[in-house]
Amino acid sequence: QVQLVESGGGLVQPGESLRLSCAASGIGLDYVATGWFRQAPGREREGVSCISGSNGNTYYADSLKGRFTISRDNAKNTVYLQMNSLRPGDTAVYYCAAGDQCSPALSGYDYWGQGTQVTVSS
Repeated sequence: QVQLVESGGGLVQPGESLRLSCAASGIGLDYVATGWFRQAPGREREGVSCISGSNGNTYYADSLKGRFTISRDNAKNTVYLQMNSLRPGDTAVYYCAAGDQCSPALSGYDYWGQGTQVTVSS
């Protein structure tokens, strides 16, 4: 049984950083693509970043390049999302998902975590 568990969310002030983790069981994240998505209240879920399994290529939403960094620790079977210079507009529930290849479409992923809340507020 495949399980993805996100952690690391919380309440931070603007300008601060957080690192989200996506720990997997039942699937090797170095063999699949792992994406991060987020969903703010009243908005659609949107793609944030993705790391491919085969070659570790990384992809980012254009608006987030330079502030967010995705990485993977194969030994821990965990993917991370380092988020710097956080803004109130980054407030959302963040989800990780696993699929065959990186895609901006939600339908491209077969497995999803339960999400972790990130709130950026002064």
